[in-house]
Amino acid sequence: MTAEHAKAVFLDRDGVLVRDRDRVLRAEDFELLPGVPEALGRLSRAGFKLIVVTNQPVVARGLLSERTLSELHAWLVERIVGLGGPRIDLVLACPHHPNADVAAYRRTCRCRKPGPGLLELATRDLRLAPDQSWLVGDRPSDIAAGRRHDVRTILVETGRHTEPPIQGAEGLGDLAHPHHRAADLADAASIILGAG
Repeated sequence: MTAEHAKAVFLDRDGVLVRDRDRVLRAEDFELLPGVPEALGRLSRAGFKLIVVTNQPVVARGLLSERTLSELHAWLVERIVGLGGPRIDLVLACPHHPNADVAAYRRTCRCRKPGPGLLELATRDLRLAPDQSWLVGDRPSDIAAGRRHDVRTILVETGRHTEPPIQGAEGLGDLAHPHHRAADLADAASIILGAG
């Protein structure tokens, strides 16, 4: 890693930072998982940029606007800070879905995981070093996005890791195999920090 490039941890939102529910449409729907502020603090103090990369088909379904989604994410960032955690450096969300109800969002895109587009965007904008970075997710689609971007991956086993793949993530093969497995974000942080 050079002085010009930073290391990062890419974080899925649902199942990593907050409890994974079918729909999060209001701030009250967020339930921060135990130990998240502390785990993020450990990573931040070790010099990692913290970047949330999340698929949000609620926009494609017409249940939320992109603006409201951004406001919800701003609320979540402040909630983490309010609980003693660090500020998230960047939150990126893909609003698309191949079968979207809203025609403007109906597409197969590179930014929807398992595509690596959100990671590529963050890497370019924040001048990140993929070879020094990690992705923490709870689904095979997260892991595949990380592997396609050549970052090390950790699958957290917080509930949905055994469910069938999301649409567009079928047949991923070796791309869906994480470098490590962890019980939760706190466990994942220990793996990352122990890797030197």
